[in-house]
Amino acid sequence: MVDNERMDVLDLLESASLLVPAEIATENDITAQDIWDYLAHDEWEIALGLLEELGDGRSIPPALWEKLAEAAEQLRMERSAAWCNWRCAEIRNGVIRAELTLRPAGEGQRTTPISGTGVLRPMWDIGDLSPTGERAVSIAALWVENMPVLEPGGQASVRLVPLTPSHWTHVRPGRRITMHEDRSVAGTAVVSEVHRPAAAHGE
Repeated sequence: MVDNERMDVLDLLESASLLVPAEIATENDITAQDIWDYLAHDEWEIALGLLEELGDGRSIPPALWEKLAEAAEQLRMERSAAWCNWRCAEIRNGVIRAELTLRPAGEGQRTTPISGTGVLRPMWDIGDLSPTGERAVSIAALWVENMPVLEPGGQASVRLVPLTPSHWTHVRPGRRITMHEDRSVAGTAVVSEVHRPAAAHGE
């Protein structure tokens, strides 16, 4: 990395660290001051990881995630950049967490693993009907937690960001929803948490 790029990353991380409230600490008692200490010693990747951890709260502004995404892109940390961009989308559109089980390769259309980094935007049957009484589906992007991919037949905790949040207002924890990539069922999920968009909370 050339000197100009190093300065750009440092500026982005310093700006991001200023967006983290001083009173916030992680379960490991890491604070914003710890981030500054790592930045002072050019430990930028560690600082970025800690900022992601500190920023994993509903009250953190999208601007923090945008700056972290920029820094991660310049550090060529693709998954971190994708995660930071994903968190921006969660704040703006809300997020549904669920336990997803994919159909085995022999039973469904999919024979290859699903990318875990929010690339896939499948359709979901969340119980809505069209004006003619037929099943209506809604689109939500899919992030697989703690796994780079999800194999056919596999099970994982996932995060869903609705394309149209208003379609999902009736979805509650415990609800069973189905995933579709075509007309057939690709997987079944049980909702565990629902977080509305930040605007819905008056933030």
